[in-house]
Amino acid sequence: MFLIREIDVAEGKSSKGESFLKGTFVLTIAGFVVKVIGSLNWIFVSRILGGEGIGLYQMAFPIYFFAMTVSQAGVPVAISIITAERVALRDIYGAKRVFRISMLLMLFTGLLFSVLTYLAADWLIDWQLIRDARAYKAVVVLAPTVFFVTLLASSRGYLQGWQRMTPTAVSQIVEQIFRVVTMIVLASLLMPWGLDYAAAGASLGAFAGAVSGLIVLVYFHIKLERDIVRDYGTELKPLPGADYESRSSIIKRIFKLALPVSAASIMLPVVSNLDLMIVPQRLEAAGYSISEATELFGYLNGMAVPLVNLATILTASMAMSIVPAISESRVLDDRARVYDQTAASVRISNFVCFPAFVVVFVLATPISTLIYNAPGAGPAVLVSSFSIVLLGLHQVSTAVLQGLGHPKIPMINMILAAAVKVALNWILTAIPWLGIMGAAWATAADMGVAAVINLYFIWRYIGYRMELLQLFKTMAAAAFMAGAVYLFYSFVMSTLAVNAVATFGSVFVGVIVYVAALILVRGLLEEDMARIPFIGSLSIRFLRRIGIFRSVEGAKG
Repeated sequence: MFLIREIDVAEGKSSKGESFLKGTFVLTIAGFVVKVIGSLNWIFVSRILGGEGIGLYQMAFPIYFFAMTVSQAGVPVAISIITAERVALRDIYGAKRVFRISMLLMLFTGLLFSVLTYLAADWLIDWQLIRDARAYKAVVVLAPTVFFVTLLASSRGYLQGWQRMTPTAVSQIVEQIFRVVTMIVLASLLMPWGLDYAAAGASLGAFAGAVSGLIVLVYFHIKLERDIVRDYGTELKPLPGADYESRSSIIKRIFKLALPVSAASIMLPVVSNLDLMIVPQRLEAAGYSISEATELFGYLNGMAVPLVNLATILTASMAMSIVPAISESRVLDDRARVYDQTAASVRISNFVCFPAFVVVFVLATPISTLIYNAPGAGPAVLVSSFSIVLLGLHQVSTAVLQGLGHPKIPMINMILAAAVKVALNWILTAIPWLGIMGAAWATAADMGVAAVINLYFIWRYIGYRMELLQLFKTMAAAAFMAGAVYLFYSFVMSTLAVNAVATFGSVFVGVIVYVAALILVRGLLEEDMARIPFIGSLSIRFLRRIGIFRSVEGAKG
């Protein structure tokens, strides 16, 4: 990886940087579209299945997610790295050879974990790891999806190694569309058969999405092959004097690169499965029935968590671009630039996440009613709102550490944070007056602990400390926003009594108040606005027109 960077710098080529910026933009748009479609999907699916049906789906999905993650084991990332190295050296024969070997590997692991998922369904029910036996059908229908998703991810990794991000973006959107349509249609059709059949029908959406996404990628692979023939000819040969590795050596290197990424990725489904095992059980200990515990679990994982993820779209997109930016500055030994990029990323995270936190916190029940038709989810959503700010910081700090060349640290921190979450889940969820809110607090603590430890190590490596004055300005603006949102919502509801109008109107008013307050306290920096995907450049133009920003300088880094 460093060799490729050194070649680019030495030759003064900017194509890689331009390609990266374009790719990041494309993937950001795709991520935004996918999240929006997914969020809209939960509106309809939640109305069809209800809290209890969503709970059944959420009990099956962590099992699938875990199998999918272990099956891939970070290999797609490794494929993209090795492919990019080969392509940079114009070793097209070697790039295609790596792809063939890696796909054979993924065919095996995908099939293996599909079978294991299917066979594990009965065992998970018998051993009470899944508390509600009605989730069995959903687990079974998700099993074959593991195979196709593994191939899908590996194909994306290869194309990304060629610096082709459009195939990933297009396939993600197509995958999500087919997934959503299938979930809604099958959940509706099978609902008369019972909640277990409806949840299983919704689970089949993942299968439909994976197959459709794979078909899209086949087209892009054919297009790539045509481009290879055009640029390199039909007879590809090894580079003269190149010492090619054996298949076992290539597989070994793939796993060596993939292991840190895999270990970090596995923590997400591991934590989800721990929630599955602990939260419903501890809700029962608090006095809830199995049906009530399932419904509350659905409120948290199926309704509150998606809202948190939706609120952090911008920070997730920004995190993707931070890693190569920090890596470049590190390789060039530009410590000042590394520091500036880190500071800016944290400021932007707070700038975006605090107003999102305010909206979800103040309007927890109205949003739950409007989106999910489930006012009972309000308490879980309210507490989960704290996770927005903490998740944003976790995403950014993890990306910075990865860019600094320390990917193991976020992984270890996630393990420590998960231990804290397990302990708090066990204690808090069983307290009757907390219930599912206890589990939500445990999730927030999980993100918070991981973020704080990440920031500590960033301080150790580059000396960065969070800018307390800037943080205070952001929090003060958010406090003004919270007051405006609450008052406007109360006023509209007392006069019109229309929840949708009151909710959307208060969000609009709140954003205006937030930005105005930031301007008054001088907490809005142009260089930070420039880094925000989508709205950053547009906002700068507007603020220049009204005289807030007068500088014509672009953002640093």
